[in-house]
Amino acid sequence: MENQIQEAPSEISTKPKRTRRPNKRPRNNDEAQNGVQSNTQVGHEAVTTGSGKNAIWSIEDFPVAKVDGKLRFHDLNLPDRVIKSIAEMGFEYCSEIQAETLPMTLLGYDIIGQAQTGTGKTAAFLIAMISDFLDYPLEEKRPNNFARGLIIAPTRELAIQIADEAVKLTSNCHLNVVTLVGGLSYEKQKIALETENVDILVATPGRLLDFARSRKVQLGKVECLVLDEADRMLSMGFIPDVKSIIRMTPHKELRQTMLFSATFPKDIQALAQQWTYFPKEVSVVPKEATNQNIDQVIYTVEADQKWPVLKQLINENGGQRTIIFANRRDETRDLYERLRKANINCAILSGEVAQDKRVKTLNNFKEGIIQVLVATDVAGRGIHVDNVELVVNYSLPEDPEDYVHRIGRTGRGGETGKSVSFASEDDAFMIPEIERVVGESIRCEYMVDTSL
Repeated sequence: MENQIQEAPSEISTKPKRTRRPNKRPRNNDEAQNGVQSNTQVGHEAVTTGSGKNAIWSIEDFPVAKVDGKLRFHDLNLPDRVIKSIAEMGFEYCSEIQAETLPMTLLGYDIIGQAQTGTGKTAAFLIAMISDFLDYPLEEKRPNNFARGLIIAPTRELAIQIADEAVKLTSNCHLNVVTLVGGLSYEKQKIALETENVDILVATPGRLLDFARSRKVQLGKVECLVLDEADRMLSMGFIPDVKSIIRMTPHKELRQTMLFSATFPKDIQALAQQWTYFPKEVSVVPKEATNQNIDQVIYTVEADQKWPVLKQLINENGGQRTIIFANRRDETRDLYERLRKANINCAILSGEVAQDKRVKTLNNFKEGIIQVLVATDVAGRGIHVDNVELVVNYSLPEDPEDYVHRIGRTGRGGETGKSVSFASEDDAFMIPEIERVVGESIRCEYMVDTSL
């Protein structure tokens, strides 16, 4: 187990673990005319555009104006292959968490980052990892099952979405992404470990530990370790598994570690210091715990009025993309059946649904094929879908922190959103605790079914 107590930092220990490639791009036209070599000549591999047999892509094909207060990806001296993928994904400027962390993680520093979901932290750690692997290609051939980068996420949905983003960001280079999650074919994942290079491994703790203990995947040469949504791993009881996994990786002085969490209870603070080596700490959590672009309201209703009020709400909001959260699987199943019988285009996302069906459901929801999604917290934590107009808490969460995560499914990327929470005699006592967590009072309205 890694030491929990670090020695006093020295000049050596606080330096980056690896030196970044010098910036070879001309800073302006004058430098270019004075003989500074272009990015396709020094330190950067040529990137083909795909539009012509000999066509070469360069950063000049991706013009982004300088804007005060915004950091461009251009300004980070990223490999051209990464910049091209970023351009293809439609990104131009760093989000706040990216602007705060990338200048440090690109230098090899460990990071402890506090950020809510929907802030761009996935791209923040992926860009750093991919850039490092391109800057420092392997010097010798390794067996396929030796992972270079390891990303651990608490839920299958979140792991799959991280892997999807990793595939997009590696689309112009030869780095390969492998996903290990429970609920999907063990045999297919085993074959992937045997036949594919495991440059970036995205996994949930349980399935990863199964493969690691049977030595089907090797973690002893991991260069970069990411722990995403650490607070959720704590609440879901995964920390013992995560500790076992980390003991299989190189010592923290020999790897780069990036830990992200929406909240930092004392247990996570202690683990973050234990697992990282003189980390830089970044917090981009706003003063308000919840996004101010979200219009929040609590409907106080009788328990037997929840369903008719919900049906009325959905019908009034037309075809808006909606997520409904409930606390238990049986409650989500009941809601799904009621919505389906009411001819509402809906699907269910809970732990009782087979993983392959959950993946298909989430993709259909992203593409607008499904209008309403009914989910539990465990399944819902991994839902990162743009343009969700409405979130409904059919029952108030038992953990007030989950309220923040639930309504964070809407109002993403600067868009506006709305959250409606039902409070009955069974759970209205949770309102003061939720308001304490979000740091403000939430508007309450008494509602009855007016459709009769």
